[in-house]
Amino acid sequence: MNAWEKRKLGELANIRRGASPRPIKNKKWFSQTSQVGWIRISDVTEQNGRIHQVEQHLSDAGQKKTLVLKSKHLLLSIAATVGKPVQNYIQVGVHDGFIVFMDPKFDLDFMFYFLEKYRPNWARFGQPGSQININSELVRDLVVSIPTAHEQVAVAQFIITLDNLIAATQDKIDALEQAKKALLQRLFDQSWRFKGYSDPWEKRKLGEIFNVVTDYVANGSFKSLRQRVSTYSNPNFAYMIRLQDASNNWKGPWLYTDQQSYSFLAKTKLNPGDILMSNVGSVGKFFLVPDLDRPMTLAPNAILLRSMTYSTYFLFQLLQTSSMTESINEKTTPGVQQKINKTDLKKIITNVPTLNESSMVPRLQ
Repeated sequence: MNAWEKRKLGELANIRRGASPRPIKNKKWFSQTSQVGWIRISDVTEQNGRIHQVEQHLSDAGQKKTLVLKSKHLLLSIAATVGKPVQNYIQVGVHDGFIVFMDPKFDLDFMFYFLEKYRPNWARFGQPGSQININSELVRDLVVSIPTAHEQVAVAQFIITLDNLIAATQDKIDALEQAKKALLQRLFDQSWRFKGYSDPWEKRKLGEIFNVVTDYVANGSFKSLRQRVSTYSNPNFAYMIRLQDASNNWKGPWLYTDQQSYSFLAKTKLNPGDILMSNVGSVGKFFLVPDLDRPMTLAPNAILLRSMTYSTYFLFQLLQTSSMTESINEKTTPGVQQKINKTDLKKIITNVPTLNESSMVPRLQ
């Protein structure tokens, strides 16, 4: 069995940085008829690093101001979404926010997966609270363990097979999600009814169904409350839940508060199964609070919806129907930062069945 060899990336490829025509907004650099794409970080994010299409294409003038790749290469983002490996499957010009591994002495797919795995480690090159910054020299000096060429291909093909299986499974999940959406729409618009139920649904205000709570902060100052945590023995007693925690699939990084502050914030203590709603910015997104490993309280800029009678699951589905979305949009204040206040939210009227019929809605989550 051959041990994997330790080598610097700079010994395994000629690492070049891309180049951008300036000023970048000048229309002369671009052409809708060109076959050479212009790769941007938004393309990378949308396609998870596998570039098969791009929005913009470079004119002949634009191509002369950048590095054009006419075959498949491995790239690495060094700005914005830092450390993301990229492979192009079309002709592209390379933005100066990327470096390219030219003349590589490794399998492109193998190194793509290695860099994807390594990606979180680039964070150590940034200062706390600042943007991560990496450059060509840092990448050249990175020491990697690399097997023989034959084993590189074997490893890469194994992971590609797994990726293909995941993609196929995701297609099935997406189809089920669409079926669920159609089913719930018919249930909530009452075009489908369960056997034995025929009474019309009752019109109720959201304020009659939910206890609607917004954040409550000592002396109106969330900042002053956070500064108190060092006074007490356990500053990390409870999670201060923000909408970004919910959007991040409840994986952190977390904001904490101390035990005394948590006790003070009794109004917004969270329970598993509570519903959170964004009321500023992306208004009308809803999240179910999971059962986490410590107490939870609500941070500002969110609304807590706690059911008075109906099951949380039923109401969570009701809130995401198209008719509810339309009603929330009507109550939302337009502008650069859209918002909805608690009073207007409570006035929204919806249709609800009896408790018995609501319990028939299947748990499709």
